[in-house]
Amino acid sequence: MAAKVLLIALLALASSYSVIASDPSQLQDFCVADKDSKVSVNGFVCKNSMDVKAEDFSTSGFDKPGCTSNKLGSNVTAFNVDKIPGLNTLGISLARIDFAPFGLNPPHIHPRGTEILTVLEGELYVGFVTSNINGVGNKLFTKVLKKGDVFVFPQGLIHFQFNKGHANAVAIAGLSSQNPGVITIANAVFGSKPPISDDVLAKAFQVDQKTVDWLQAQFWMDNNN
Repeated sequence: MAAKVLLIALLALASSYSVIASDPSQLQDFCVADKDSKVSVNGFVCKNSMDVKAEDFSTSGFDKPGCTSNKLGSNVTAFNVDKIPGLNTLGISLARIDFAPFGLNPPHIHPRGTEILTVLEGELYVGFVTSNINGVGNKLFTKVLKKGDVFVFPQGLIHFQFNKGHANAVAIAGLSSQNPGVITIANAVFGSKPPISDDVLAKAFQVDQKTVDWLQAQFWMDNNN
């Protein structure tokens, strides 16, 4: 009887596993994005493999510095599925980040990807803030990175990079998504269209509505290309 019960339990477990199991990797060599397709899916429809070319997996310009003559003194040049169709479904992308002296890549999040950053030139002060860990608040992790140093920013957490030096700085970042997305905190909160209600922001930030109005009137720029 005990053996029969055990057998039934094992069969039930195997049956439930087969329902929730999924493929550990992609089902084809590649799925080059078909930007002309009218079909809407989570990502892009695959181009016919007979129409795929080497150029679908390549782009140029990574060696060219981005323009940092802006209010932030930084420029992010993304190399994602929009620029390299062959990245579709592969779960990875790249970015070049240029900093003028005292340039800032402001606090932001990548909702769909973890980031690993390497400093190529200069020195950067970087950090990220955790979610509310065990009800004790949000912890800040920071580090000063020099040439050749590497730092990881976990997916979905607020993070930043700041050039504290008097020389230009350059970094490259790998991200675990073909299209990780970016939400710059200040831009999203004070520069959304239509704007978030004054009442909401005044109470959230514990300031008066005049301060909120002033912040919303600022020019909130995007340093991502």
